[in-house]
Amino acid sequence: MSGKIKSRSAANADSLSGSVSCDERILRDCHQIYIDSDSGLISLAQTVGVTLLPPRKKITVMLMGNHSAGKSSFINWYVEEHIQRTGVAIETQGFSFVTSGRKRESLTGNATLHLYPHFRPLQEFKGVSEYLGTEICTSRQKRFSLVTFADTPGLVDGDMKYPFDVDQAILWLGNLCDLVLVFFDPMGQALCKRTLNIVEMLNECQGEKLHFYLSKADEAGSESDRQRVMMQIVQELCKRPGLNKCGFDMPTIYIPNPNKPSRCVNQIEEVCRTIEKTINQTVQNTLNSLEKDCELITEAVTDKLNSDRQSSVDNRRARCKGCVLGLLGFCVPMLMLAFLILGSLSREVLEMTLGENSTEALSLYLAPVVKAFESIPVQHQLYCSGGLVLLSFILLLLARLSFRSRPTLSGRQKRQLQEKLDYVQEVVKNKKKNLYEEYLRQSVGDHDMD
Repeated sequence: MSGKIKSRSAANADSLSGSVSCDERILRDCHQIYIDSDSGLISLAQTVGVTLLPPRKKITVMLMGNHSAGKSSFINWYVEEHIQRTGVAIETQGFSFVTSGRKRESLTGNATLHLYPHFRPLQEFKGVSEYLGTEICTSRQKRFSLVTFADTPGLVDGDMKYPFDVDQAILWLGNLCDLVLVFFDPMGQALCKRTLNIVEMLNECQGEKLHFYLSKADEAGSESDRQRVMMQIVQELCKRPGLNKCGFDMPTIYIPNPNKPSRCVNQIEEVCRTIEKTINQTVQNTLNSLEKDCELITEAVTDKLNSDRQSSVDNRRARCKGCVLGLLGFCVPMLMLAFLILGSLSREVLEMTLGENSTEALSLYLAPVVKAFESIPVQHQLYCSGGLVLLSFILLLLARLSFRSRPTLSGRQKRQLQEKLDYVQEVVKNKKKNLYEEYLRQSVGDHDMD
């Protein structure tokens, strides 16, 4: 089995290697290690009662904020294609996922959920399925091949009604995403209470994922106007205990336009670095999870083999105990039968049948039993015989119960488990080591790897 697995894994690695980045290849290889139909860790783990989830090949970045905050414009800038509709109106009314693929394609709600099965719980929010969509484009700009953007509906206060519970849907998605980018628009909607409420709730359990940006900073007027807007936003955030934290940062960003130069400091590259950092952390977490899952499978297989070994020992003990009890159960009636037969025959008949020496020896051995039985009053001898029969029955019943054994693995099953253990220990862990070294060589020199 291990030989077949090794060759198959090598073939898969060759098919996945190509003109892709190192991080992308590592995530794809790790994903393939899990989902392979014959030798994947998921199928191996299921045979020993362990449930594993495959790592995702891309990180998910959710963008949220008030309407016209520049979320869709940022996605278009990042992928360098016009994918998302932009404008002052609320263009994004549902959840739109933007990812890279082989050809340009637009997917509806059901197709989106088939592409992203981990998003299927979104169907529990009434009305969301009709407002799900995916845009697939062929761009490989920046690190887009490792990113799936989740563009959320623009948030507004007042009487605006959404076709679904937008607050709870964004909260659920935010808990699942790897990174949450919050865009504040300086043009009057930055202090949208609905946005701040959702941000505060997300911060309670996913604070490390949240990053704040003042978008469209070039449209905020002069530098003093921008500072005033940022002060207003910071003051509003500080009013909320959950968001009043040390080290708060809100870079100013805008989409660069060569036809419209601006003196405003543009920190949009900070967003790219944040995404890059999240990708690197995801690669490390994926490799670490691979090692932990290997240890989990190894422990489960070892426990199963040890449990089977202990079951075999217990079964042998049970069979020995059953044999002893069965022998005792048969000895009692056999002794009674011998006693009755010998008691009904004369000594001359016994000597003719067994011989003088054998008869003498038999009388010697049975003498204690005869004396014990004769010492019992005649009226109680029948009860004593019934008690011995009952004792014999109980002993035989206990013998039968003792012969009940625990199920054990067959020789073939034990060999298969041992092969799985060897595959995880020798192939998967070695693959994980090579992937980690490949990842580290991007940053450190070869002499540091020795």
